[in-house]
Amino acid sequence: MPVLSRNRPPHATTPGPTPSTDQAAFARLYGEFFDPIYWYCRHRLGDVQAAEDAASLVFANALAAGPRYDDPSLRSWLFGIAHNVLANALRGRRSWTPLDTAFEVADRGPLPEEVVMGEDERETLLRALALLPADQRRVVELRMAGLTGSEIARLLERSPAAVKMLQQRAFTQLRAVLAAERGGEEADHHG
Repeated sequence: MPVLSRNRPPHATTPGPTPSTDQAAFARLYGEFFDPIYWYCRHRLGDVQAAEDAASLVFANALAAGPRYDDPSLRSWLFGIAHNVLANALRGRRSWTPLDTAFEVADRGPLPEEVVMGEDERETLLRALALLPADQRRVVELRMAGLTGSEIARLLERSPAAVKMLQQRAFTQLRAVLAAERGGEEADHHG
């Protein structure tokens, strides 16, 4: 007796996707999007292990949902899943850590971005990002993760014009903060 697919009626003669084609499509999806999803999680969570766990959960949820792998909004759909996974992870964080876990300190080695940008510039940028309102900061973080304005708009359920305005305001504020920071550093060097 033939095995019936959930996606097609029993009288259909056109074969549906086979598990091997689904696996290959998911492998391509994973290969293309794992790094951007991981770095987005890493930036938001600030912890290697938590970012790995979150990125894994994003792809487990994507696999369970069975996306249409040729969908043009696939990337924003994945970042939407990441946004929800991160919201749950951040909501579940505790503000204290038991003393007996002090022996299991995570590796604090530099990230590739830190090597390229230099620790001082990175810290300055992170301080400046922390000063932004949450909606502006989220737009900048998603932009840094590689999403387009329209993808961010879909993810945040805002119009593209609203996202563009948030981004412009964020960049204007970041420029001002960074200029003030650089001005203070120059005064320290010359004074």
